[in-house]
Amino acid sequence: MSSHGYESGRLNLPFVGIPTFAKSRYVEDWDSIAADVAILGAPFDFGTQWRSGARFGPRGIREASTLFSFGHAGAYDHEDDTTYLEGVRIVDLGDADIVHTDTMGSHAAIEYGVRKILAAGAVPVVLGGDHSVNIPCINAFEDQEPIHIVQIDAHLDFVDERHGVRFGHGNPMRRASEKPWVTGMSQLGIRNVSSTAKEGYDYARAQGSDILSVRQFRKLGVERVLDRIPAGARYYLTLDIDGFDPSIAPGTGTPSHGGFLYYEVLELIAGLCERGRIVGVDLVEVAPDYDRTGTTAILAAQILLNTIGRMFAAKS
Repeated sequence: MSSHGYESGRLNLPFVGIPTFAKSRYVEDWDSIAADVAILGAPFDFGTQWRSGARFGPRGIREASTLFSFGHAGAYDHEDDTTYLEGVRIVDLGDADIVHTDTMGSHAAIEYGVRKILAAGAVPVVLGGDHSVNIPCINAFEDQEPIHIVQIDAHLDFVDERHGVRFGHGNPMRRASEKPWVTGMSQLGIRNVSSTAKEGYDYARAQGSDILSVRQFRKLGVERVLDRIPAGARYYLTLDIDGFDPSIAPGTGTPSHGGFLYYEVLELIAGLCERGRIVGVDLVEVAPDYDRTGTTAILAAQILLNTIGRMFAAKS
């Protein structure tokens, strides 16, 4: 078979077969993960406080990702004069087993999947689901080296407890701050009226969080923002799709105007890959039913594939 697969064998092009992430190989046996990156779906949205629907995010992102699976060996970017994803082994593990209305049981299943990925030496890329799925993802790093969290989000998500809820989508960064293996946070894109009260912001800053709105980010510029993030660290990247502006990402439960545009986030991620090492990713809050064009899911798939490409290009 040629390197491009055009002359013989199955091409498995976008409208053919089962839509795994970017048409990558499906691995049902989580004790046999042999890959650089493992995709795990976390279709759970009982942590939402406003519009549900993110439980369909993993399916939507996977289907959208087939747009970028035309059988080429890698993906050439003429601006960078680099072929990304060449030789990167990506597998799709399917979804964590979710029992809706059972937050703790569902979170435990997500944590189990992420731990399996880490044990195999692969980088976990988790498709949410609402932002509460970040809580089990961070829990799974308990026996790993310390991590610095880089959050792209409209909301701070630093609520300690509200109405007795401690593990909803307004709590993940507060829960992460309690973990000794989380050394700090860069919280970027936070804007407008937040679900976190002033006390939450004060506590986050006291814990060492660096909080920047989109306007503050743009005033500083990408390079100066990167300078504020610890160099040489192991980064865990948590991408809430509502960090992007709803003009390009309307398919989410809590859209917030004034958000990031695509290249701002891509340039930040590219800089992170050069500055340190991304060791885990989750992308959350894609709710496809609020965007009949599919643009939001395509954005999610595109930013993830570009992130994976730069993670491994930066190592080479």
